[in-house]
Amino acid sequence: METAIDCARHDVQLQTYILREGHVARRIFDTLVRALQRGVRVRVLADALGSLTLPDAFWSDFRDAGGEYRLFNPLHVRHLLYRNHRKSLCCDERLAIVGGFNISDEYDGDGVQQGWRDLGMEFHGPLVQALVQSFDNLYSIADFRPPRLPRLRPAQHRRRVAAPPGELLLGGPGQGANPLKKSLMRDLGRARRIELATAYFLPTWGLRRRLTRAARRGAHVSLLLAGPTDVPLARDAARSLYRRLLHAGVQIHEYQPQVLHSKLIIVDDVVYVGSANFNTRSLHIDFELMLRIEDAGLAATGRELFAADLTHAQAMSRQEWKQARGLWQRLRQRFAYFLMARLDPLAAGWLWGRRD
Repeated sequence: METAIDCARHDVQLQTYILREGHVARRIFDTLVRALQRGVRVRVLADALGSLTLPDAFWSDFRDAGGEYRLFNPLHVRHLLYRNHRKSLCCDERLAIVGGFNISDEYDGDGVQQGWRDLGMEFHGPLVQALVQSFDNLYSIADFRPPRLPRLRPAQHRRRVAAPPGELLLGGPGQGANPLKKSLMRDLGRARRIELATAYFLPTWGLRRRLTRAARRGAHVSLLLAGPTDVPLARDAARSLYRRLLHAGVQIHEYQPQVLHSKLIIVDDVVYVGSANFNTRSLHIDFELMLRIEDAGLAATGRELFAADLTHAQAMSRQEWKQARGLWQRLRQRFAYFLMARLDPLAAGWLWGRRD
């Protein structure tokens, strides 16, 4: 990202969920200030909740150099739950980087010896222009408010944009079909091989059914999920699903050295990379972005990365998992599932349904 910003000549757009003061944020913003001093236009979009601890003084040098920034969805009880979880960098409308990385010190490292394990992808071509447009749209509505009578309105920020070499899938709150979920349902429904790495695993019933059906018909289905985690409640909720998945033949591994924060899905020759986790919040509530690219070479590269991470993961067997779970663990996991899969979307739907 630093190299891309240093090479920019006209325009830089950076968006992140978490922007937290520290040496990583300072390095990135020093690079942005250098770009401003060269005459480059620089805009930053950070989520208001994800950047809650950031002092106003942090922006001083950036602001003085002519940088533009907005905090998405200023905190208010009526729309607190709707966050911009998208992460991207676009430079000169020719190069972009997307992935799971926030701008925070915990992402500094190799994900094995130090720092969270995460993944990003750089790309070029028409997909960059689609991403630039999506940033412009979200930047323009940073003072986010749910619309009146939202249950009678289609979701305004969910889009599928086709552009070589793939598709940009944009998610957001509201009613109607989600292009990311629709695409996943289609691809998983006919898959012969699935590798899926995600920080927070809590798929809808339909997606879980796609995974178990694929495994039962003989497809290779391998999940890489979080061992150490920053959200124990989310891990407990995910673990409440392990028994049925293992019974169907799904392989489950938990990453061990550091916190896993990657978002990577490979279905045959199709690769998904971006900001969305494989959970209810990413599919229905938050503003998300994923790239879907069908390319055998890219899928092979993704599988190499996935296989390398599996060497640092603990495999879950059906028998061992059954023996390891006592009554207290089962109750705790079911309660976590209720909170994460039922209560969170219910609260979000209630707040979305209120008039502003």
